[in-house]
Amino acid sequence: MTQTPLLTDRQTLNRRRTRAARDPALFLHETARDEVQDRLAMVNRSFTAPAVVTPFPQVWESLLPDVRTLSDDDTLDLTEGAHDLVVHALALHWANDPVGQIIQCRRALRPDGLFLCLTFGGDTLKELRAALGQAEIEITGGLSPRILPMGEIRDLGGLLQRAGLALPVADAIPLTVSYQSALHLMRDLRAMGETNALHARLRQPTRRAILLRASEIYAQTFALEDGRVPASFEIVTLTGWAPDASQQKPLRPGSAAHSLAQALGTQEKPLKD
Repeated sequence: MTQTPLLTDRQTLNRRRTRAARDPALFLHETARDEVQDRLAMVNRSFTAPAVVTPFPQVWESLLPDVRTLSDDDTLDLTEGAHDLVVHALALHWANDPVGQIIQCRRALRPDGLFLCLTFGGDTLKELRAALGQAEIEITGGLSPRILPMGEIRDLGGLLQRAGLALPVADAIPLTVSYQSALHLMRDLRAMGETNALHARLRQPTRRAILLRASEIYAQTFALEDGRVPASFEIVTLTGWAPDASQQKPLRPGSAAHSLAQALGTQEKPLKD
């Protein structure tokens, strides 16, 4: 039996998150938390048994009373049917099995429980990806894995259906953050615990010449009018519900009692052959 190649080196990722926690830059996690709070305020229901999957529990402890936080390990510490809300918070992009993570969350939900996942989408760090790639090719003649392959919104939305969630919805929030230079962006990524922990990465430190050249390319290609550089982030929000008989279901094809023309108050005219 062929084993699926690992995407993430979990030991390295955990070490980098531990290092980041000493002086963290968690503004993206705080933005994600605020987004979840806004969405929950629009849901006409009270949640009494919430859980949040997160690498930084300190951000989410104030989300709801009695919230339970847990780490995004390959096997989640969740009990089947124990929660009416599960939030997967900016960690799915590191999962070796994203569908498996969502299935575990779905199993932990009570019937008609809500699942919310916030993850980074494909436009995230597109400028840095381009600059690092060009710099490495110029200096070494090759290209190594440096930034996670992040999913497009359509593909990410499809994960909800594959995991068996009902009423799936996917939408995206584009964010742009400006930095003094690409090197300042890289320092923030280090403080987020988001530096390279890919299993297939090169196992030696990146050459200084590559980082400096990448910073030059970044500034030459993407600089703003004030001399700073932009960094794109895309937070994709996935929403789904644990299946329940009380939920709305689509009508059977051909079962409509009225035509569209009747609903619009117009006359229906047959098309000519």
